Amino acid sequence: MSDRARREGAPRGRTLVIIPTYNEAANLRPLIARLRSVAPECDVLVADDNSPDGTGKIADEIADGDAQVHVLHRAGKEGLGAAYVAGFHWGLERGYGVLVEMDGDGSHRPEELPRLLTALRGADLVLGSRWVPGGRIVNWPRHRQLISRGGSAYSRLLLGLPLRDITGGFRAFRAHVLDRELLADVDSQGYCFQVDLLNRTVRAGHRVVEVPITFVEREHGDSKMSRDIVIEALWRVTAWGLAARFGKPAGARHT
Repeated sequence: MSDRARREGAPRGRTLVIIPTYNEAANLRPLIARLRSVAPECDVLVADDNSPDGTGKIADEIADGDAQVHVLHRAGKEGLGAAYVAGFHWGLERGYGVLVEMDGDGSHRPEELPRLLTALRGADLVLGSRWVPGGRIVNWPRHRQLISRGGSAYSRLLLGLPLRDITGGFRAFRAHVLDRELLADVDSQGYCFQVDLLNRTVRAGHRVVEVPITFVEREHGDSKMSRDIVIEALWRVTAWGLAARFGKPAGARHT
């Protein structure tokens, strides 16, 4: 039996959508309402980094009225990567078969989640992609588009990844991809966390596919993107690419 046939024949199990938040008070209620409407079978975990605007309290209020919504309160702002890793561990410990990454600002449309889950029948990881045919961006500034496209192109060149949207954060994983060894080895944060995790997933031999999505710029709150995050991503990807070319052992810890 082929790997694809095994994937298609294997039940996905329960799905957990992980939403990391920091100051998303204006976005969280409508986002979760839309998500629960279009994917009522999915559970939700809000991983809040002690948001000073009260996002964590709002998450608790939503969870009090919906048994499928859960909240992971974290001590402080430690970065996107740390929030997702904590969320992955939370879900794996509770036996979820699929773990989904979704931004808390509404830029990832919940209405497109079913398409990612359908594609997971033939894959180990599905990327919601802005840069494949059918994908598009709505209301994003030109400089942000250039950063995103440039970051994916640079990562594709340096790391040899055969994918178009390498920096995107709307993703559905089968649980077996996120083993403890992989999660323990991912030490990057911020923007380049997505590149790091994707690179490790591909190197481990997992099947990754992309499906087109529409990415919508946030209506409320401020972007978490900063100059320091972009610089960190640039030097880390460069270091990883050079290490791969000079024979650093596969699976060795990235620094």
